[in-house]
Amino acid sequence: MIKNIAFDLGGVVVALNYEQAVKRFEDIGLKDARRHLNSFKQTGIFGDLETGLITPEVFRQQLSQMVGRNLTMQECATAWMGYMDHVPRRNLEMLLKLKAKGYKVCLLSNTNPFIMQWAGKDFDGEGHPISYFFDALYLSYECKVMKPSEVIFQMMLQGQNSLPQETLFIDDGQRNIETAAAMGMHTLCPQNNEDWTVELDSRLAVSG
Repeated sequence: MIKNIAFDLGGVVVALNYEQAVKRFEDIGLKDARRHLNSFKQTGIFGDLETGLITPEVFRQQLSQMVGRNLTMQECATAWMGYMDHVPRRNLEMLLKLKAKGYKVCLLSNTNPFIMQWAGKDFDGEGHPISYFFDALYLSYECKVMKPSEVIFQMMLQGQNSLPQETLFIDDGQRNIETAAAMGMHTLCPQNNEDWTVELDSRLAVSG
């Protein structure tokens, strides 16, 4: 029986817009932005930020060196927020429904402080932070490790006090799904920004 449900952020809970992110980083001077950015797992200074190896300020300094001018923290935040297209209302309603039914609901995301600064304030447009919709947040920059490493999945399972076989993991990244499945979790891999709510309802009805 599924008791614990872990969600990815970009592409699942929030509609992801990779092209918009590329354009925003290009607009602040990173002309080869497409080479540096990834939809699932960042590398270089972008990965260092998302694994908590560097602070947002150090990221700003290093990105400034890359673009050849002094960037502001707001410019960095605006560029990162290019990834976040919109938050589908149906997803938020599903999260609250799952919590009301007694499921453990958590977020397991490769992300960074720039994005979470936004998510921690008015995530739904009605004044609720992202924590309102989840019981716990497992964020790569706080956990110091990114998916698809088994380490962050183990941290999530321990934090949720849940076994793999009673956990359903939802992510649009195939490599992340493969890790979760290999560890014994149930998985659901919607396409980026696909409506996964109907499929989830069906899976939970079958699992009891």
